[in-house]
Amino acid sequence: MNSKYTFLITVLAAVLFTNCSKNNTQKITDTNDYDTFLAMTENKTLDRAKQNEVFWSEKLEKTPNQYGYHSKLASTYTAYFSTTGDVEYLKKAENELLLVNERTQYENPSYLKSLAYNYISQHKFKEALELLEKAEALKDRLQETQKMLFDVHLELGNYEKAQAYLNTFENFNDFDYLIRLSKWSDHKGNLDAAIKYMEKAMAIAESSNLKGLKQWSYTNIADFYGHAGEVEKSYAHFLKALELDPNDAYAKKGIAWIVYSHEKNPDEALRILNTVIENYKAPDYYLLKSEIADYKGDLEMSKSQLDLYHIAMQNEAYGDMYNKYNVLLYTDENIQLEDAIAIAKTEIKNRPTPQSYDLLAWSYFKNGNLEGALQIVDQHIINKTYEPETLFHVAEIYKAAGRTEDVKPLKKELLASLYELGPTMEDKINQL
Repeated sequence: MNSKYTFLITVLAAVLFTNCSKNNTQKITDTNDYDTFLAMTENKTLDRAKQNEVFWSEKLEKTPNQYGYHSKLASTYTAYFSTTGDVEYLKKAENELLLVNERTQYENPSYLKSLAYNYISQHKFKEALELLEKAEALKDRLQETQKMLFDVHLELGNYEKAQAYLNTFENFNDFDYLIRLSKWSDHKGNLDAAIKYMEKAMAIAESSNLKGLKQWSYTNIADFYGHAGEVEKSYAHFLKALELDPNDAYAKKGIAWIVYSHEKNPDEALRILNTVIENYKAPDYYLLKSEIADYKGDLEMSKSQLDLYHIAMQNEAYGDMYNKYNVLLYTDENIQLEDAIAIAKTEIKNRPTPQSYDLLAWSYFKNGNLEGALQIVDQHIINKTYEPETLFHVAEIYKAAGRTEDVKPLKKELLASLYELGPTMEDKINQL
């Protein structure tokens, strides 16, 4: 549910129209398109991971001095995590990668980058940066390292460094460069450019006919199309992703969001999500189900899903991965606001981005500290991010401070972002 966007002027009227009435929405999905994928029982990726786990575990048991087998096991556990969402596999992969890096005294760039990738998945961005800087100093496969350094600096809010690394591997015929240029354009609020470069990357993926690249391209371009109000294109590309991998949980979640936010059909959205969470366990799915249940007025289901989320959060393996969700949950429910402030400060320490500062500003605001919230907004947030959720918080803070002229352009942009924000936000935005 990662950066948000400023919408095309030509799309604005259409988006506003489709959101003006819950019963006046063009239906673009068809259960015949995706029901087969929801009924899938076979998971080839998971089956392959299970076979690889047995194979490499046996190899390691027979020849424990072959430390490279730890890396193979780590790859297997990473595949497990990607397919199941089970964080325990991510931690198992970390343990294997720590072992192999210790055995090689942190002097093998490939192993360093593998552990850095694992840390990125765990939102341990500063730890990932430290590993990548070691890899950079070793100069082996340097461009690959520089690409990852761009990723991490962008996540950390080190935007000048991120841009500098992006410039080092400029190549408009390179898939890796184009997807990062798209990501950079998104960060700058240029959705037109973000889509253009992602489409170019997708064309390269399709011409190379590499399944993994195509899969990644389809889900990412689907997100971009959705943000731009091109919901039909978004739906079509989520379907393309499912044709490649019928067990792609993210693509199914994307279709569920279209059904919920665009078509205002919460029951069908919940049906889709229920089939996903049978085999894919990620706590944010509970939050999404809770939101949809709240929208349809089923407060009992909404609460039960929140309870499941809270139970999941008792697992310390998640670390800081769900800090944002926890802050927003506490502030939304007006509970544990001091905890929300503390978690937001941790996020700023981990990654001082405008979005992290937004968590602190919003926590201060909800806790009655309007002056502190305003100071953070003006110093660290406004004109530094285009994420609708953040802009809504800014608008609420400005409204409370009596800065009505500053609220007006934000409200206009938020109304254009209703699809992305979800139907529960419509009344809140209209009250700004």
